[in-house]
Amino acid sequence: MHDVIVVGGSYAGMAAALQLLRARRRVLVIDAGQRRNRFSHAAHGFLGQDGVDPGEIARTARRQLEAYPTLQWVEGTAQGAAGAKDAFSVATASGVHHGRRLLFALGVSDELPAIAGLAERWGRSVFHCPYCDGYELERGRIGVLATGPMSVHQARMAHEWGAVTLFANGAFVPDGATRAELAAHAIALEETPVARLEGRARVVLADGRRLDFAGLFTAPRNRPASPVAQDLGCALAESPFGTQVHTDEMKETSVPGAYACGDAARAPHSVTLAVADGAWAGMQLHRSLVF
Repeated sequence: MHDVIVVGGSYAGMAAALQLLRARRRVLVIDAGQRRNRFSHAAHGFLGQDGVDPGEIARTARRQLEAYPTLQWVEGTAQGAAGAKDAFSVATASGVHHGRRLLFALGVSDELPAIAGLAERWGRSVFHCPYCDGYELERGRIGVLATGPMSVHQARMAHEWGAVTLFANGAFVPDGATRAELAAHAIALEETPVARLEGRARVVLADGRRLDFAGLFTAPRNRPASPVAQDLGCALAESPFGTQVHTDEMKETSVPGAYACGDAARAPHSVTLAVADGAWAGMQLHRSLVF
């Protein structure tokens, strides 16, 4: 019987586990090894790790966790969770594991716009967070690929890092107020559909025009990368970014004793925010075991 089973061993899950291990609690981490930022070559905006390979950050964190004798790590996928507070179980290919508490640090799946060539450039020249990747574009031209009306907000934000063109691409129909807002901030609006992406960050339009950019941004819809929390009965919530696991301020879900943190349980998303959310969740889990 573990004190806590952490489903998901990326940044949020490991940050939570660290707090619990330092309280000498028995922690099992189940991780499938699919970090959301696995396509990126460098993490930015994370204090003390700016510009470092995100894979190396994760490997270093795991080595540090493994120095604690109360950690057990299972490489695999959580196939299902059952039970209740003080008597949870999580099934994996290696067997069934038991814990007093659960923490879902599931990460998210990105539902990318259906544009040819986008998936291959995701995390390399197409990004979602200007705080994470805007600086490296060196004030060059930026394209924003719309996924809905909220993309106007993303274009306004991206304008801090370079001259912006917003591609409506049929994701929304800009009204007069939107056009005026974009014009007032010198943001170009392109309504010709996008045919595909090529090169590093070249947008090919349906009329044959090719527009080159230093980088592109888009706002994919997100959902938890695994249905295991929902299958347990944890309530979901809608955010401007998609669907996430609903938690209270203590990071507890609607199922008593089951907690959630990281990208799957908060918005907006970044490595910094995931680590902070995980650390807070780990502390609250420990408190629930004490009190």
